[in-house]
Parts: sequence; C-alpha cells; structure tokens
Amino acid sequence: MKIAISSQGKELESRVDQRFGRCSWFIVADTETGDYQAVSNDQNLSAAQGAGIQSAEIVSRQGVEAVVTGHCGPKAFRTLNVAGIKIFKGAEGTVADALEKFKSGALAEAQGADVEGHWS
Repeated sequence: MKIAISSQGKELESRVDQRFGRCSWFIVADTETGDYQAVSNDQNLSAAQGAGIQSAEIVSRQGVEAVVTGHCGPKAFRTLNVAGIKIFKGAEGTVADALEKFKSGALAEAQGADVEGHWS
C-alpha cells in the first residue's frame, strides 16, 4: 500500500510535520517494499488559501491510499475523503516512527478534521 506522510524533510529520519496542507514535504512510502520518495509541497507553504486542497491533490496524484499526518483541516479532509484516501492523524516523531505505527495498526483512522482552516 502506498501512503503519504507529512514531513519536515526528505528522509525517513525527518520529523513528521504536524500540518498536512502546509508541510514542506510528503514522504510517499510503499508499506510492502519499504521504497519511498520525497515529494515537495513548497507551493503550499505560504499559499494565501487552498493549501489543504492543493496538498490533497498532490498526494492523490501519487496514487496513495492513505495519508498520515499530525492534524488535518476541513477542506483537506473533504478533498482526501472524496478521493477515497484514508486519513490517519496524531502522528508524531520521525517519519520512520509514523510509518511503523501505521503498519502495526497503532494509528486510528480519522473521522473528521481536527483543526480549523488556515491552522499554522
């Protein structure tokens, strides 16, 4: 399964970014093979509005089935939901930590957004 994890950097040792829409990077990882790639989210770091929607479109184009992040706003949540992408919030530590927690089932699937739009 391919998942996207919001990240502050380009490596598995990078910290999970608590913000989905305005994270610096997405680490797109294959949970079966361990392969991963970093996908830039620079265009949304200082977007006036629509960062969550645009970020959801970026990960959707990567063919992911799930997103792992710290928090997710309402517009991003709706966009990911419509795309059929599951959202897992509350991730912390490194991207590698979040990946392991996801694989072991330690992260619960989100039922809704947990921050207001434009949260930073």
